[in-house]
Amino acid sequence: MNIIRMSGGLGNQMFQYALYMKLCSLGKEVKFDDINEYRSDDTRPIMLALFGIDYPRATWDEIIEFTDGSMKILKRIERKIFGRRAIEYYENGFYDPQVLQFDSMYLRGNFQSEKYFEDIKDEVRALYQFPDLEELHLPEKLYKSTKTCLDAIESTEAVSIHMYRSDSRLDEELYEGICTEKYYEGAVRFVQEKYPDAVFYVFSNEPKWVRGWVEYLIENQLHENMDREQIRALEERFVMVEANTEHTGYLDMMLMSKCKHNVISNSSFSWWASWLNANPDKLVVAPDKWVNDRESSDVYTKGMVLVNAKGRVNRTVK
Repeated sequence: MNIIRMSGGLGNQMFQYALYMKLCSLGKEVKFDDINEYRSDDTRPIMLALFGIDYPRATWDEIIEFTDGSMKILKRIERKIFGRRAIEYYENGFYDPQVLQFDSMYLRGNFQSEKYFEDIKDEVRALYQFPDLEELHLPEKLYKSTKTCLDAIESTEAVSIHMYRSDSRLDEELYEGICTEKYYEGAVRFVQEKYPDAVFYVFSNEPKWVRGWVEYLIENQLHENMDREQIRALEERFVMVEANTEHTGYLDMMLMSKCKHNVISNSSFSWWASWLNANPDKLVVAPDKWVNDRESSDVYTKGMVLVNAKGRVNRTVK
């Protein structure tokens, strides 16, 4: 039996469950440890039930056995003398084929690559279908705001922009200097060249900062020889979407996935939003580096346009 340690928010959980599906397709028995990362009150919620998923859970005894984490006195003495004897494997990189080889292992990692489930991606896509809004039984105010936004997205040349600032993350240095203001400026200009009528729906964990960025972008970067009325029309093409909390963030992913095109950040959340976008002609712009501590080509999917931190288009993924 393998045990996958569940961690992170919805995007990470979706990657971990996609790995579960792949391992099961190989005939392996797999369970989840959904205890260790979710014991404190301030952890992110487990959201897979959104897709009707009820996964097999490892018992605490099974987790202890794999991780050699027993607090019994004899076990603690053994660890003092011989060291920890965990049956545990940490994923190496974004795609690590070794992960697929184990039959009895406690697996830790993000597993953030389509390569893990490429041959079963139709099944993954079929599973990760968002329920209709009416089925979610949202509070009336939230339902109306989401429905209004969804209707607008479906009636425009909608482009989602996911702006997740590095200084809002616990491991800031890992992400610093990647999704810069210049990256987003370059991405917007590139999209506008392709789709002059694009309407940008901006999703962010810091909407106040983003409003200032949008004002700067319009005033200093986008308008050339425009009169006041034209500038105002340009401003209306940037729509802030900010109604959702950690517990309703899945609505943001759903709305982003319904846009025709996507500008993503280096996050699993917006990665999935763009991957679930069913538009056959979609344009997906991504940062040309995902993290600062390792090579990240395995995270990208075919057709993504990579833009660097200075706002220059680097390449299109083949």
